[in-house]
This record gives sequence, structure tokens and C-alpha cells, in this order.
Amino acid sequence: MAFADKVYTLCKKVPKGKVTTYKELAKALGTKAYRAVGQAMRHNPYAPIVPCHRVVASDGTMGGFGGQTHGPNIRSKIRMLEKEGVRVIGGKIHNFERILHRF
Repeated sequence: MAFADKVYTLCKKVPKGKVTTYKELAKALGTKAYRAVGQAMRHNPYAPIVPCHRVVASDGTMGGFGGQTHGPNIRSKIRMLEKEGVRVIGGKIHNFERILHRF
């Protein structure tokens, strides 16, 4: 199985109302290739079945979405998260540690 497919399989396990990080996904795959996880998310052909919008940076900020780190794609990511009950305040996940999904 290709690396990206492993990332997508794992990402599908993040429940609504929770987020995970690029680092948590990489750790669960036994690697430190956080950027490779980010690239897999960037090129996710299975969205929204593979909920890449639930993957954020380790500090609780949005990270990227659709190849952007700001602008309309990030606003869309925030709307998707908020629709699932995740509060975003000032571009950061509210109660980040409480809703962080670890594998």
C-alpha cells in the first residue's frame, strides 16, 4: 500500500467533532515524515470521505487546506470544522487538547 493510502486510511478514523495533527498521523504510521503526511492531505482525492479538513498543525492552528495556508480554502476548512461542532477562535482550535484525536 502506498504511503498516501495509509495516511488516508488512518485519517478516515478521525471522528466528527475531533481533529488530529500531521504529526499524530505520522507517529501512528511509525514515521517522522510530517510533511509527507501534509502532502498526502493536500492531494487527497477522496475528500470528504477522507476528512482531511480534520487535520491541523500541532499548535492547533489550521495548517493548510487545498494547497493554501490562508484565504478562501482555510475559511472553508474552518466552516467545515465548525459545522461538526469544532470551535475555531482566532484561527486556532478552541480546547485543542480536549478534542485532539490520538491513534
